[in-house]
Amino acid sequence: MSGAATTPESGAPIPQYSQLLGHPKPLWMLFMTEFWERFAFYGMRWALALYIVAQFYAGDSAGEAPASRLYGAYLALVYAAALFGGYVADKIIGYQRSILLGAVVMAIGLFMIVVPNELVFKLGLATIIAGNGLFKPNISTMVGQLYSSGDTRRDAGFTLFYMGINAGAFIAPILTGWLAERMFGGSPELPAYKVVFIASGIGMVISLIWFWLGRDQLKGVGRAPDGDGGKRNLLYVFAGVLVAIPVIYFLLSIDAGNLQWLLTALFIGLCVLILKEGFRDGAVRRDMAIAMLIIFAFNVLFWMFFEQAGSSFNFLAQNIVERDLGGWIFPVGWFQSVNSLAIITLAPLIAWMWIKMGSRNPSIPRKFGLGIIFNGLAFLLLMFALSSLVDPQTLKIPFWTLFMVYVIQSVGELFLSPIGLSMVTKLAPVRLVGFGMGGWFLSTAIGNNLSGIFASHVSGETGMTVDSALSGYTFGFWVLLGSGVLLFLIAPLIQKLMHGVK
Repeated sequence: MSGAATTPESGAPIPQYSQLLGHPKPLWMLFMTEFWERFAFYGMRWALALYIVAQFYAGDSAGEAPASRLYGAYLALVYAAALFGGYVADKIIGYQRSILLGAVVMAIGLFMIVVPNELVFKLGLATIIAGNGLFKPNISTMVGQLYSSGDTRRDAGFTLFYMGINAGAFIAPILTGWLAERMFGGSPELPAYKVVFIASGIGMVISLIWFWLGRDQLKGVGRAPDGDGGKRNLLYVFAGVLVAIPVIYFLLSIDAGNLQWLLTALFIGLCVLILKEGFRDGAVRRDMAIAMLIIFAFNVLFWMFFEQAGSSFNFLAQNIVERDLGGWIFPVGWFQSVNSLAIITLAPLIAWMWIKMGSRNPSIPRKFGLGIIFNGLAFLLLMFALSSLVDPQTLKIPFWTLFMVYVIQSVGELFLSPIGLSMVTKLAPVRLVGFGMGGWFLSTAIGNNLSGIFASHVSGETGMTVDSALSGYTFGFWVLLGSGVLLFLIAPLIQKLMHGVK
């Protein structure tokens, strides 16, 4: 998911950029900056839970549950940190400095997690989270600042940028997975995970250098206003990052259930503010705010089950999926590239489908409902595989089943994710659009933390088995099917609350 983008203020002139392939030349610099940042992020993401078990639990499958909970907390805090990063860029140091500082901090964190010490490892994860919060929401915003609000190329520019995100996410697991199995004594049975983190750190350094060398192309867009305190404010933000890292470390270290209570309390408080503002703005805005908050609740459920890729699906691939393809062992990490490949392949087809349907295009709530149902269908396939396709000798399910799970989930993502941020900008109270974005990110963060808790139950106390996976994924299917059907049925009511917003 990319962060929210904003249009420059109506009075702010757009610089005259030279054009490349029909778009402002800086778009391609931002494209490659984001490509390498996503390479770094997804390059280490596939290995995270597997490494925790191998390094800190000596490979004992009893470590799967705590590894999944830590993975879920990590993703949750990545999304929560985006709230603060956007504020820092908007109000204090500008987008360019926020991106540069975030890239430096992320690179440091990626190299820290190479150290085989649990304290340093968690501090490294906290450092990555702090850096990502400064980087991720703000580079997406800068893409929007290259175009005027009426520029018809703007949506196409974001589409190209989104392709950069998915291209980096596609290549990263393949390359880092290949390196992990062939460098420093790695093997398909025990990859050299530290090589993954080093390669990801190098990718982040490339992203930093790319933006540093290309930022002059932006012609001042994204810089903090003159006379804003300059380097002094940058030092203040850097000091804030240093303070934030141990706080994030503490949040990573507490029980996932306690983190869930904290995130939920923040979310409820934010929802109260949005509702209060909606009631103040009149009946229409009140109804729109209520509709948005209902969608947020279903968004939590979607990401709770979708985000199994780096946790339970990894352990499933490692232990229960037949990866021997005629003598060649398919690397566990390569499954993580299927989602990006499916997005790149299917996104144009689904976009064409929506255009072709014209007035019969489903409403926003029904698209969300379809996204949740497709997510549920992926779990239905796992139920079928784990109950009917298990090889009695190897106790493994066919390779194609997990591959298709990722493809089916990707269809669900395409129904739901691309319209989420756009929906928020239309439904949130006018004076609290930023808080609306905060609600979207927090609902996603809550879903990600719950994904780790759910994955820990799938593995159980002694590690994943066919029975524990079947039980967990059956639960996931029924929750997703029930919530998807419910959302589909109440969609007309939600659409009425939206007062014509499409």
